[in-house]
Amino acid sequence: MSGGRINWFPGHMNKARREIAKAMPKVDLVMEVLDARIPGSSSNPLVPELRGETPFLKILNKADLADPGATGSWVRHLENEPGVRAIPVQKDRIKEVKGLIEVTRSMLPERRKGGRPILAMILGVPNVGKSTLINTMCGKAIAKVGNRPAVTQHQARIKVAKDVVLLDTPGFLWPRLDPPECGSRLAVTGAIRDAVLDLDEVAFFAARFMAKRYPDLLRDKYAFDAIPDEPYALLEHIGARRGCLGRGGMLDLQKVCEIFLRELRAGTVGRYTLEWPGAV
Repeated sequence: MSGGRINWFPGHMNKARREIAKAMPKVDLVMEVLDARIPGSSSNPLVPELRGETPFLKILNKADLADPGATGSWVRHLENEPGVRAIPVQKDRIKEVKGLIEVTRSMLPERRKGGRPILAMILGVPNVGKSTLINTMCGKAIAKVGNRPAVTQHQARIKVAKDVVLLDTPGFLWPRLDPPECGSRLAVTGAIRDAVLDLDEVAFFAARFMAKRYPDLLRDKYAFDAIPDEPYALLEHIGARRGCLGRGGMLDLQKVCEIFLRELRAGTVGRYTLEWPGAV
């Protein structure tokens, strides 16, 4: 990661793009699982090109971690596009997730009279929670789940109801993450493996954003009297609260960056959204 720009397009993701393009003409519906904290940055710009006029269901997952006001704005924004429905969900609300099956049926009313099952392709960038949603819809563990990016490696057909079949696809990103802030937002939420990132840079980006947009969350979580202007000073305070200071009061920057990002991703800092419609 350099200057906020990430170029990360492994071979298996390039292969996934080709496979998805080949399968797309056969599907009745496209589902894209988005991270509700970054609906724009987690939306793959290749999908509209591949989708054509196929009905499109956008699922804003992890809505319990996102700013609810921002989520409402995103739903309205996304549904301005013809043929698109947008539904916020959270994985622990089983009835809500299972309700996606009925939403799928409602988007294709002509298919309810019989014939072959609805074939819905389900897409999502890495670590967005796609496999967990599939397992909840099925009511059992079918898709492999892991708290790391790129767990799904191959396409698979999964029957979630007698009349609905999902074509599960590997999580994939696009060749260039642009504008640069998109890559930073994906990194903050864990869509890109930490091993390929400069965690200091990602944590500084997150610290700047949270200090500007959600200072009260930082104040309540980390007992700030006043929020520092500089991200290093902000992380130094958090490091002192989390035992990341060594001899002579020197900050273990790597450790505090890991802790700060882990707490942001887990939602223990509070509900936040990293982007708004029209500002991606």
